[in-house]
Formats: sequence, structure tokens, C-alpha cells
Amino acid sequence: MIDILNNVNFAPFVLSFKLASVTTIVLFVFTMPFAWYLSQTKSRIKPVLEALTALPIILPPSVLGFYLIVLLSQNSPLGIFLQTYFDISLLFSFNGLVVASFIYSLPFMVQPLQAGFESIDKNLLEASYLCGKKKFKTIIKVVLPNIKPAIVTAIVITFAHTVGEFGVVLMVGGSIPHETKVASVAIYEMVEVMDYQNAHIYSAILLTLSFLVLVFVYIFNRTKKRFV
Repeated sequence: MIDILNNVNFAPFVLSFKLASVTTIVLFVFTMPFAWYLSQTKSRIKPVLEALTALPIILPPSVLGFYLIVLLSQNSPLGIFLQTYFDISLLFSFNGLVVASFIYSLPFMVQPLQAGFESIDKNLLEASYLCGKKKFKTIIKVVLPNIKPAIVTAIVITFAHTVGEFGVVLMVGGSIPHETKVASVAIYEMVEVMDYQNAHIYSAILLTLSFLVLVFVYIFNRTKKRFV
């Protein structure tokens, strides 16, 4: 077993974990206010926003990847702007993978956070406001400590989902070693050349990690419920 692992090139896994870490952090920071808004608003556009957020779940990765290629290409308005003023090209780059992963993993971060916010007892919020705490302080001091299971679920599932991405990252990033060649793309290339031994090893590693991630989430949430 050790001899087999010694022959494994872990660079694609390192890149996958790097992409998943950056994507998860960016999503958590930028979607927290959005998830809070969705949980509290009664606006008529809420169903539209929720549908747009959930769209990556049912949209074929090839469709999403195609539109991202159009959006991020150097001939698009965004591509021209980034290339002209910042000398940045997002296609076939790690930064492009982050943008693609941000969109593709969006619902896996937003939906658990929104559900957590919606589960908060309104009396807690009103009591906090009556005590003179502003909305931001209420969210930090009252809301977030009471939705830890939702936060953990959102972070862990988003991370694991990003590690397992294939279609979107392949279309947007291609397969550039140490730049865009993540583990899922490496497995695809191994199967293409019929290198089933290494494909088995890579797949087994991802399968094991995915299983352990889910076990961790379920154990954490179950333990949390015991003390509530």
C-alpha cells in the first residue's frame, strides 16, 4: 500500500484542495449577507433569487461551463476589461477556476446558511434588539453561535463538492499541470489512456475523503442536537 502511494502524483490533489479552500472561504464571506437577506426578506423577487441560486444544482455542467467560457473569454466585455486594466486572463487559469467554482458551488453554501438563519427563533432576535444591540451585532453575537451546525454543513459540503468538480473546471480551466489540472481531471485523463490502476487509486482517495466528510457532518450535527 505504501509503495503504491509513493508512486502517486499528489499535485492534482493539492491543487484540488487549494481550489476548494479558496472557493469555500470566498463563498462564505460573500454569501453570508445574501443568505441572511433571503432568510428575512418577504420580497416578491425572493423565489427568483432562490431559483437563480439553486440553478447550478440542476443545470448541466457543460451548459454552465459554456456560458462561463463566453463570459470569461478575452472577447467578452468582462474579459476585455480585466485584460486591459489588470492584465488578467481568467480562462485556463487558477483564478478562472475559482470564479467557476464560486458559481457552481453557490447553492451548497447559501442553502444551508439560509436554512440555519430561518431556524432562528424570532424571539431571540427581538430580545437582542430590545437590549439595544444593532442588527450586525445581533447576527454576530446571537445568530451565528446558534446556527453552528448549518455553518459547518455549508463549509464542509461546499469544500467537498468543489474537490469533486469535473465538467465545469475542465471546460473553464482545461488540464494545465500545477495550474488547472485538479484530481477529477487527472482521473478523466487516466481513464482516457486506460491507466486504470492509477485511476482506481485516485478515485479511491476521493471516495474515501468524500465518505469521511459526510460522516463528519452527520456526527457533528447529531452531537450538536444532543446538547440542544
